[in-house]
Amino acid sequence: MAFITLENIQKNYTLGETTIPALRGIDVNIELGELVIIFGPSGAGKTTLLNMIGGLDVPTSGTVTVGKIAVSKLSDKWLTIYRRKKVGVVFQFFNLISRLSALENVEYALELVGVKKKSNGEVTFDSKVIRQTAIDYLDKVGLHDRIHHFPAQLSGGEQQRVAIARALAKEPEILLADEPTGNLDFKIGRQVLEIMEAMTGKKLNRTVIIVTHNEAICPLGDRVIRLSDGRIVEDYTQTFTPAKELYW
Repeated sequence: MAFITLENIQKNYTLGETTIPALRGIDVNIELGELVIIFGPSGAGKTTLLNMIGGLDVPTSGTVTVGKIAVSKLSDKWLTIYRRKKVGVVFQFFNLISRLSALENVEYALELVGVKKKSNGEVTFDSKVIRQTAIDYLDKVGLHDRIHHFPAQLSGGEQQRVAIARALAKEPEILLADEPTGNLDFKIGRQVLEIMEAMTGKKLNRTVIIVTHNEAICPLGDRVIRLSDGRIVEDYTQTFTPAKELYW
């Protein structure tokens, strides 16, 4: 059984008296540990599809199941819990809290969900453990010397790395990245993809889904799903290309 299942997902938005279809009957199964690229032009429905999986939005009709969780049927309360515990999200515009330092941004995310103890899997909310975990993840993304800097004091690439550390520190089963290189130049964008490749995927039994309009990023995935006008027009697996070999 697939880890993520979407069955006949339709999503409509209403603008005045006009109904705008964003997704038109999406059926897809995603396995645990897959690194999936969702590719397509602006308006194809990529972000809407990502939001369905992440519990950030609900379908007009159809069902979304993650593991044994019927995400599309959850109440607002349980959707919040699902997002906190199961999902990490990296946004194109970083979405960092400006008044908090890099370290505090990661700590804040961990204060909501706690940290799993390595010994027995129990969750602790101990402030010292949370701080050390946040430091560890910022170190993993190469920001150990910048942990006390605020977002305005960081470059775009550094802010995106903070966002990745914040998402991964929760140790989510699903990592969703919406145009994670969209506001970055080539060199920094490729560095961000290298970090995501190294810290996610099959090695850690974590499902990674990256949305992009940049076709040059598609070789990074084990699988590519191409959308057009709210429909899947292509879905294929491949031997992935390491991020360090990507050019655009």
